[in-house]
Amino acid sequence: MDQLFTMSLVFSTIRLATPLVWAAIGGLYSERSGVINVALEGLMLAGAFTAAAVTFYAGNPWAGLACAMLAGGFVAYLIAVACIRFKANEVVTGTGVNILFLGLPAVLSGALFLSSGSTPQLPKEQLMPSLAQLIPGMPQWRVFTDVSVISLLALVVALATAHVLYRTPFGLRLRAVGENPEAADAAGVRVNRIRYAAVILSGVLAGVGGAYLSIGQSSLFLRNMTAGRGFIALAALIFGKWRPLQTLLACVLFGFADAITIQMQGVAKLPSGEDIPVQFVQMIPYVVTIVMLAGFIGQSRAPSALGIPYEKER
Repeated sequence: MDQLFTMSLVFSTIRLATPLVWAAIGGLYSERSGVINVALEGLMLAGAFTAAAVTFYAGNPWAGLACAMLAGGFVAYLIAVACIRFKANEVVTGTGVNILFLGLPAVLSGALFLSSGSTPQLPKEQLMPSLAQLIPGMPQWRVFTDVSVISLLALVVALATAHVLYRTPFGLRLRAVGENPEAADAAGVRVNRIRYAAVILSGVLAGVGGAYLSIGQSSLFLRNMTAGRGFIALAALIFGKWRPLQTLLACVLFGFADAITIQMQGVAKLPSGEDIPVQFVQMIPYVVTIVMLAGFIGQSRAPSALGIPYEKER
């Protein structure tokens, strides 16, 4: 047990929870407005590939991050047009985006880098820095030296979202649109405009989560490198009852399950003394996701208008 529960496990949990937090908080904005966002996986892949490709050519991770945000926002805008303007089925649209980005990055990577499996390896100086690297004179604590700036910003974004959602006029309108768009419209709120803004913002945030995978946690883009994290983020959002701080804690829980998986490989033993097969160890995050949803989804109440297109009465 001492080999499992170490400080390395804590920092591994932070690193693995980071992309989940960005994607889940992004999904929260969309779903609180009444638009189901099943496309978090595809949005993260769009951000991850864009960040790696732009960083390779520009030599600057901040340029890669900015372009990942633009890519995520653009794809989310297309989703918003399909679902809000043309009243397309939101689940089908999101699934289509996920399928698209399972293959599109490989095609673009083959065209740009002559390799459909991955982008070129980025040098260490082109990866997202820690706070200690970014600000000279910072205390050399592990939270500042071993944790990416994006991980620290994820906490800030979750806290800021809680403030925006419950203490600002935009948050009030967002919640009203997701609960009762007819009443919000009668009160003068432009329902579709709020929904467009929320869906685009969800794409921007999910794009940051994807960028972290390729230029923060790793140093290149690998085909399907999200490995279901978008769906786990969606599960964390549901488990967190569509509330920012509970969603943050759910992401940390799932990140912890993922970190335990890594720590257990080669350490966990069967009673016979043999190693537990790695396939069973790798199942842990997904089993935790299923168990949590099966046990708690009945206690969650989604926004009342979630998944229901709104058409203004004439």
